[in-house]
Formats: sequence, structure tokens, C-alpha cells
Amino acid sequence: MAAQTLTEKILARHSGKNSVEPGENIWVDVDILMTHDVCGPGTIGVFHQNFGRDAKVWNKEKVVIIPDHYIFTADKMANRNVDVLRAFVKEQGLPHFYDVGSERYKGVCHIALPEEGHTRPGEILLGTDSHTCTAGAFGEFATGIGNTDAGFVMGTGKTWLKVPPTLRFVFNGDLPPYLMAKDLILAVIGDIGCDGATYQAMEFDGDGVYALNIEERMTLCNMAIEAGGKNGIIAADQKTIDFVKSRDKASKPFVVEKSDAGARFAREFVYDVKSLRPVVAKPHSPDNRAYVDECKGTKLDRAYIGSCTGGKMTDFRAAAKILAGKEVKIDTFVVPATTEVARTLKTEKLGGKTLEEIFLNAGAKIGEASCAACLGGPSDTFGRLNQAIRCISTTNRNFPGRMGHKQAEVFLASPLTVAASALTGQITDPREYVS
Repeated sequence: MAAQTLTEKILARHSGKNSVEPGENIWVDVDILMTHDVCGPGTIGVFHQNFGRDAKVWNKEKVVIIPDHYIFTADKMANRNVDVLRAFVKEQGLPHFYDVGSERYKGVCHIALPEEGHTRPGEILLGTDSHTCTAGAFGEFATGIGNTDAGFVMGTGKTWLKVPPTLRFVFNGDLPPYLMAKDLILAVIGDIGCDGATYQAMEFDGDGVYALNIEERMTLCNMAIEAGGKNGIIAADQKTIDFVKSRDKASKPFVVEKSDAGARFAREFVYDVKSLRPVVAKPHSPDNRAYVDECKGTKLDRAYIGSCTGGKMTDFRAAAKILAGKEVKIDTFVVPATTEVARTLKTEKLGGKTLEEIFLNAGAKIGEASCAACLGGPSDTFGRLNQAIRCISTTNRNFPGRMGHKQAEVFLASPLTVAASALTGQITDPREYVS
């Protein structure tokens, strides 16, 4: 049997084959299907249209529904979407529903999934959101699908996939304190472009990757889609296994896979992390890479720290170290990804102050756990760019209109760079604050 990559091994096992090859079309069994308030109603409509109004989902335990995008808003259509989810959950008797306004509400789906134990090595996780690839950080095949495919999966538990070739990205060395995973993935996207990994698996490897904590690995995999990737993935190690076991309340068994020695990769890219500098993606594309020191002094109107890419505890710890005891010069919005993160901001301390106190004392505004302005949303969305202003953000996309106004300019950067820039009102190198 030919040597297989990590992605190929997972897909082969889920298709009942000993091995698969890039370009091969296969049926696979799905372990988890996730949908949210933006795409859930459409998925539900497809499901009912094709399987019947009284049809039941293929497995209640494997469908996860998480409202997170347009929820803290007065917009009637956005509120209607959540009502559609509620009605479907009640009709189907689905146990994994994290409803806004309830004690179970979580926030951003990509961070909520691992928190609630829905991510496990060796599995296939599909979601109606392109950043579902975040879960590849747990050694599983995770990718976004459209409403039509999701409706089919909802009824059958299966989908039709083409096996992607794998690109391998190796990061060697210890990450300097002024760099984060966001810098690494922006460097990659800048090198290969937004179409450089189109329908290919992006496997991240090397001691520089395994030195990262789970949250930083999630950031790497999260933005695989910004390079066109089918999925991002990191083989599970003991950190992964420990995290998964601590979160999986059902203690479900899982299979840890890794790429075989001799597996064939379409291309390999090798980085020495010690030689990298802080990175930004300039408007209006994630591959419009520049180094922070090249953009230093660019005037800003707003700073935004949040989203599935930049709203985790690791992100806020980094930002708080820079903002502690100082005041921001521009409007700065802080949005925890989940309610668990929000609670931790209220309890975790740095220098005798909670992280929440540090942000508030610095003059930042803190929003409810959600996607908030990352996808723009209705005009009353917290932090939304309602004018043609310039923002530096920890989010993952900066296309025109992505965070609101079509003429707004968004610079993507790490939480360290965003926090440093918030203090000066212009793009600022975090090395001025972190040595």
C-alpha cells in the first residue's frame, strides 16, 4: 500500500478504503455536521425539500447548531433566522443546540466546537462556514460546505468528496515573543496567494508548529481557506489528545493518524520562524502581505481584537500584556469568541488586574461573545465599520465590505500588532513593546 498523507488516511478510512489518491472521488461517512444562523435556514430548507417535511436527521448526536453571526441585533430578518433554528431543533429533538439568550449560548462556532467536545482526531467535521477548517488543528479533516451539500449530509450522514493533494508547510525553530500564529499564516498566504492552495490540503508541521498551544494551532488552520485550501490540518500530539479528552464529555474513542514516512506532498515550504518579522495584510486581500515595519506610521481610525482567528484567550493575553497600564488612542473593540472566553477575561489576572479591567482601563469597548463585526452584519452590529474608516483587525478577511462599509480599509494583523497600533493610532511594530 502506498504511503499516505494525514488527510488521505482520514478520508480513506471514512470511505472504507485502504488508501486513496489525490483527485479520486469518494463517498465518506461524516462524524459531525455543524450549521449556524447564517446558513442554517437554507440547509434546513434543502433538507426538508429533498427528504420530506417529516424527515428526521440521520443522527441527532452528530448535528450541532450554533447561532453566532447576526444575533445581537434588532434586525428582523436576522432574528428570524435564529427562530428557524429553534423551530427545527425542537422538531428534531436535537441535543447540541447552543441558543442565544440561554445558559447554553456559546458564541463563535469554530471555537465553541472544541470547547464543547465536538472535535476529535481522525474524524470528518463539516460545517456551513468556510472557516470550519479551524478544527483541523485537532488532527481531523474539517472543511466548509454549502447549504445543498449540508442538507444532503443532514439526511444521510454522507458526502461526496474529491481527495485533495497535500501541501506541507514546515516551521522550524522557536517562535520569538513578538510573533504569533497569525504572522505565520499571513506569511504563508503572502507567499502562495489567495489561490495558492486551491482545493488542496494544507498540512502544518515542524517543531515550530508543535511548540504552539492548541489555540495558536487553530489560528493556523483557520486561515487555510484564505489561501484557497480545502482544509488545514495538524497531526495530533499529546497536547491535542489531552485537550480533546478534557473536553469530550462523552469520552468517545478516536483514531490518531499522521502522515506516513514517504508520503507524497504536492509541494513543501520550509520556514525558519526566527527569521520572520511581524506581518500585516493590507487592503483589500489577505495575500496583500507587507511587513509591519514597512507600514509603520500608517494612520488608523479603529482597532479590533476578536473573531475565531483573534478572539481566543491566547489572543487576549497577548494584547493585554501590551495594553496594561496604558491608554488607546483610537476606538478599540474587544470581542471574546465565546462566553467561556468572556468569563475568563473577568477572572484571569495580569499584574493584579483582570484582563477585562486592563482592556476597559485602556479605553477599549468590550462586546458580547459572537462573530460581531467580522462579517459586517446589520448596521447595529458591535464594532461594525459603518463609515469609510481604516481599521487594523485580528480577523481573517479584509475584502471590500467584509467588516461593513465597502470603502473601509482593513489591515489584518496579530493581536500583538493590533494592540501596539491601538496605543499609537498608527500601524506599530509590536517589537517596540515586546522584546
